[in-house]
Amino acid sequence: MAEDDAPPYLLDEQVGYLMRLANQRHTAIFQALIAHDLTPTQFAVLIRLGEVGSGSQNHLGRLTAMDVATVKGVVDRLRAKNLVTLSPDANDARRRVIALSPEGQRILDALKARGADITEATLAPLDADERDTFVQLLRKLT
Repeated sequence: MAEDDAPPYLLDEQVGYLMRLANQRHTAIFQALIAHDLTPTQFAVLIRLGEVGSGSQNHLGRLTAMDVATVKGVVDRLRAKNLVTLSPDANDARRRVIALSPEGQRILDALKARGADITEATLAPLDADERDTFVQLLRKLT
């Protein structure tokens, strides 16, 4: 196809732009529904710790798709909120073990329920089949 025959480049048709708009909508819903002044990355760390239990910062970063520096900052902020604890690793003095604090454990069920509400609100414009397809396609892209 000659360059002259190429369809015009329209921002409103570009996947990156549309994904950013969808993410902005989801983020606004998240901020409106989540408690405890949590960011999406902090929420992900708390939920993952609830799923897998305590672990190292590196392991937690891999499980939440965050680099080491990012997860360290997230953990530091969660620790300041008294939602996680840090303790020395019994087998490696250089490592710290991150775990839910009693307060973090206490709010976990409420966070999961709010997470489900956030997903429901985000996907509300789609019918059930569209939701399934959308999530399958997102998984394929990741």
